[in-house]
Amino acid sequence: MNNPVGGIKHYCVNIIRCAWRTLPVNISLVIVAYVGCAMRTVIPPTLKRISPLGCTPGAFATRHAVRTAIHPQITRMAGFSYIEVLVATVLIAIVLVPAMDALLPGMAGGGIHETRTEDHYKLLSKIEEVLAEPFADLDAAAIAAGSPTTATLSYSDTFTYPGGRQITRNIFLSRYDGDNADADDDPFTGVDEGLLWVQGVIAGSSLRIETLTSVYD
Repeated sequence: MNNPVGGIKHYCVNIIRCAWRTLPVNISLVIVAYVGCAMRTVIPPTLKRISPLGCTPGAFATRHAVRTAIHPQITRMAGFSYIEVLVATVLIAIVLVPAMDALLPGMAGGGIHETRTEDHYKLLSKIEEVLAEPFADLDAAAIAAGSPTTATLSYSDTFTYPGGRQITRNIFLSRYDGDNADADDDPFTGVDEGLLWVQGVIAGSSLRIETLTSVYD
């Protein structure tokens, strides 16, 4: 599966590298831009433009003042300079790199949660299949296992997802001491006939589901 965060991070690193490689050219352009601004400031306003239609500078300035008074909303709007755009781009690229690193654990956690949820439902479906079996067959399999820690191979299996990932669903069966008549608080000693403990476990994980079933279910 493609990693969008890694792609954005790689893109930001490339931006920083390009900005660093072109730094001398950018500095030169900034110097030229500021020199141009300084020259516009030094040159007298009367020399910056030629009066139209042979008007004198004073008459042109008067007509310009009248037009500005009639249309006060006409003002010169200031935009972003080249250096401001350059600095903003570099800062955004620098900030995005640690931001993408901070998002990686969250994305990885989402994938782990999705996998665990899928395994949970697959194990739950296996438990339901086992509980649908006749109680006599389950009781015989529990007796054959002889211990609650021994998996019952006849009900355990391996499931393969469409992507190729496999999980082993182990089923454990045992008779269960429901009334604790022997007062030892051990559910697997002094067991009762007609009551079975069923547990499903995904091999290699902490995911497990357990339940009880009886001959009356």
